[in-house]
Amino acid sequence: MKKKNLFLAAALALSSAAAHADEGMWTLYNLPQAVYEQMKSYGFTPSYDQLYKSDDAIKNAVVNFSGYCSGVVVSPDGLVFTNHHCGFEAIRSHSTVEHDYMLNGFYAKTFEEELPNKDMFVSFMVDQKDITEMLAKRGFNEMNNEQREKLLSEVENQMIKEVHEQDPSLDLEIKPFYEGNKYYATTYRTFRDLRLVFTIPKSMGKFGGETDNWMWPRQTCDYSVFRIYADPNTNGPAKYSKNNVPYKPKHWAKVSMDGYKEGDFAMTIGYPGSTERYLSSYGIREMRDAENAPRAQIRGVKQAVMIRHMRADEAVRIKYDSKYAQSSNYWKNSLGMNKCIDSVGIIRQKADFEDRIQEYQKWTGYLKGKLDFEKMKNLYATRFDADKLSTVWRETFSRTSEFNTRALTLIGMMPEKGSKKAKTYYSFPDNSAEWDAALDKDVQAALIDNFRQYVRQYVAKEKLPEFYTTIAEQFGGDTRKYVDWLWATSVVMKSGKKIKLTEKALAKDPGYQYAKAVKAVYDKCRSVINSVYEEIEEQERYLCDAKVRYEQELPHYSDANFTMRLSYGQVGGYLLGGEPSGYYTEASSIVRKMEAGEKGTIDYQAEPVMKQLLSSPDFGKYTDKTTGKMQLCFLTNNDITGGNSGSPMFDGNGNLIGLAFDGNWDSLSSDIWFDKRLARCIGVDIRYMLFLMDKWGNAERLLKEIGVK
Repeated sequence: MKKKNLFLAAALALSSAAAHADEGMWTLYNLPQAVYEQMKSYGFTPSYDQLYKSDDAIKNAVVNFSGYCSGVVVSPDGLVFTNHHCGFEAIRSHSTVEHDYMLNGFYAKTFEEELPNKDMFVSFMVDQKDITEMLAKRGFNEMNNEQREKLLSEVENQMIKEVHEQDPSLDLEIKPFYEGNKYYATTYRTFRDLRLVFTIPKSMGKFGGETDNWMWPRQTCDYSVFRIYADPNTNGPAKYSKNNVPYKPKHWAKVSMDGYKEGDFAMTIGYPGSTERYLSSYGIREMRDAENAPRAQIRGVKQAVMIRHMRADEAVRIKYDSKYAQSSNYWKNSLGMNKCIDSVGIIRQKADFEDRIQEYQKWTGYLKGKLDFEKMKNLYATRFDADKLSTVWRETFSRTSEFNTRALTLIGMMPEKGSKKAKTYYSFPDNSAEWDAALDKDVQAALIDNFRQYVRQYVAKEKLPEFYTTIAEQFGGDTRKYVDWLWATSVVMKSGKKIKLTEKALAKDPGYQYAKAVKAVYDKCRSVINSVYEEIEEQERYLCDAKVRYEQELPHYSDANFTMRLSYGQVGGYLLGGEPSGYYTEASSIVRKMEAGEKGTIDYQAEPVMKQLLSSPDFGKYTDKTTGKMQLCFLTNNDITGGNSGSPMFDGNGNLIGLAFDGNWDSLSSDIWFDKRLARCIGVDIRYMLFLMDKWGNAERLLKEIGVK
């Protein structure tokens, strides 16, 4: 009994966040009672059912926003709030040099002026249930991966058929939880007619740019407004039509003008994309050295070229704004995560925990003969170099220029050997309005040069593709001239031309030969990676199982997988450079940064009217009653990650106080290790959002619709 208590004490020490029940991205339908009780102790007042089960449950206002963000319904006519950076591509796609909504903002003064968006949607989660036991009864645990995938597909198709019989507007998906130790089926209702209603200028929606990204203090007013449209007869999902009408939800989030103070309860509900909190020390080392490090280096090279072209030409900037933002976000994320991994000593802490798991195995025999740490170590070592080169390859050649995209698409279109198709043709559509040749050529040339240098420096045994010889011998080592030649001579860049997909027809095409040489590098990497993939996944699954069993007295949540999750905590700051960070920013702080923008700091430049508005001596109803300030952004210790962007932030009464949009620098390791002391969620205050909607946008109809008086 004493030995068991020692193991439990070790588990509790290593899982302090779980013990405090603050860490966690919790599924709502089976939220542990202990977690709910902790939420109540922090000041949460709605009943257990009001979170998930009842018609007016808080979760019914939260949406999956287009498969990459989160959002919240805030009105009886289907208005949706999400982050500005989540609406970035929609805003950009409607922008032209003459009508630049990215630069100048947009407000639809009537329903008729609201702008439809291709391929965008919102999904409401209707139901979720655990199907692990049902799968086990069908022999799932005794199957190999191929058999499991087949069974999952069969079960998912059958369940989809059953929900469609109940309601044709519903859909369903099955996803693994707890590293594949459990499987949940989730039912959704998806609306595909989503229209842009309101956005402030990019200078405010992305205020601070890359200078402030992942940093505190922040003043970014990161939000945009969309509306769901529905079938006029059923109020249900419908493809875009001029006849569709605003959706009438049964429940929407109530906006709070009451604010918050330090220590107040705070909750996010949204769709966190991916975490790897159960990942082994070997997996974290691979992430740091084989993925994050090369990604950061290569994106730094690419982005330097991109920003030079974007700043020189407004039309180019509009085309590449969202591409640059997406690239730079994960560039900085990779840099910050690696710094946190090292500064916190995460690999060492994980390894220490794994030592305890091994002791637990010796004592209990649990998973003996299955979970094998020496085997796991050797498997990761086998694929390390291949994984690193694969990252370098992706960051260099995959969708980094229009030529690379087309060239690799062409390779993918080639008929397999033995195919009976006598003639196969393909032609690339003219999409020249979406890219800029000068920028793409410079990026392609810079990355080809960087690939050579990186491979020689870090992957010395790897043979470079044959086209490097061509660059040296035919172009005197000038890669930009080689790229110009590729674009000019290859069929790849001839839009509309019918391309015969045979080796004979393409034998002399330099773009096709370039793509073959590039893909050969990738295929070699994948061969090594695939040879150990299933075994590594199996060992990681066993490790997760062992951790949950070892800490069985504690509540556990599954890693994020872009399904709805709840996280909770409290409003509050942290120690930043040894000094209190404060838990909010206020209007005078953004005015000071705008003044720095006037002196040349590009990321702090904004329209003069914004400085004028935020210099007001009286912010009226938008003033916080406790501090007497116009509060802009605030901090909580909510547990979030990518995908949570746009997640509603609720107070203890379930009312909306803001949107999550970022984390601080110390949260960058949170995908693998949550540090309650330092990791913070940054939210934009709902009153700041409404203030700009009111004073800048004069959007009285929207404020009235939301219920702001």
